Amino acid sequence: MSIKFKVLASIAALSIVLGACGKAEETANKPKVENKKEEKKQDESKEINYADVFKEATTELEKAKEGKEVDYDKVTELYKSNLQELVKNRDEEFKDTIDEKITAALAAGKDGSLDKVVVKQLFDKLMQKVFYTSIKHDFTEVSEKWGKTDEVKAEVEEAKKYYAILKTTVEKRDAAYGTNLVSVIDGGFSEIEKAIENNDQLGFNLGKQVVDKSLMKTFYLATGALPNGYATKASNESKTDATLAKIEQAEGWAFYQSLYSYLNGHAPEEAAFIEKQFNLETDVTTIDPAAVNKAFIRGFAKIAIDEYGESKETLGEDKAVITGLEGALFIDIIGEDIKSLMGEDAYKTLTEQAQEYVETAKAKDKAAAEGQLNELISTLNTIVEKAK
Repeated sequence: MSIKFKVLASIAALSIVLGACGKAEETANKPKVENKKEEKKQDESKEINYADVFKEATTELEKAKEGKEVDYDKVTELYKSNLQELVKNRDEEFKDTIDEKITAALAAGKDGSLDKVVVKQLFDKLMQKVFYTSIKHDFTEVSEKWGKTDEVKAEVEEAKKYYAILKTTVEKRDAAYGTNLVSVIDGGFSEIEKAIENNDQLGFNLGKQVVDKSLMKTFYLATGALPNGYATKASNESKTDATLAKIEQAEGWAFYQSLYSYLNGHAPEEAAFIEKQFNLETDVTTIDPAAVNKAFIRGFAKIAIDEYGESKETLGEDKAVITGLEGALFIDIIGEDIKSLMGEDAYKTLTEQAQEYVETAKAKDKAAAEGQLNELISTLNTIVEKAK
């Protein structure tokens, strides 16, 4: 058996161990984050610098790219002593299996049954999901502790530390697509801090959505957006270098973990299709970047439709404003795709309508809001149809 064939076969074998993407999350929509105060205390009592440990582990794993020996015992010890508890806490909270996946990948790297560069990518991107869900966890803690200013500020500071680990990923997407996600996320955190100072819980919830959905946009740009997502990269590379293509497929699969549960809760057919394309058992030469892109467009458009539907049901409440903003942010995620499907003018009109609706919801003008919602939902349904 050739080395290249052995690598590809081993990846397929490990995918069975890792399991299909997000199977443990299939019933999740917007995961309800339970209060983990006891676990949180355990996390904090260790005073672990997650950024430093993560960097040390990935730097060791990075040696694989240079053809050097990787000390898997060192990485495994770093993981078990410093990161595993955090991962397990998020697994329990979000009904996930990231610890199982990371442990299996490191073991496969050590015994040589999986390409060492793939192991690095899986560890890196799966840990990024954990840091992302830890931000979500901290935001939930803020909501639960609202009114206790010092405690709330401490949670936001912790969330910012997790974001600092993810910032490089955001910067890479900004460079690749000409977006300004770093400044948008910074602005979201500024709004959160301002809201805390002003005891403005609605302001906090709106700022939180900006941070969260901008990170989701980052993961989308990394996976299924055209022309720089990993679906495109893996497909293009498969024509000349099957091993590198498989590595890029693995990167796409691991990044997609951060999006799967949300998409699956609103657009299960699209979520399953994307998962199958990135799944390591799938022949990388069969990845269809355009089909993956369209599935994402339909999926995010369907999420926006559901957000607006929820907003309609809660008109007159703060919840209607929050879900209205979420709808607008999901439109923004696929903004460039909508321009390609509908034209620049149509997209501009849609974004203006989305912003107008948020202001109408804030004003609690139910009569105007219902008409605006109907128009937004109608346009989004057209986008779903055009992206088939």
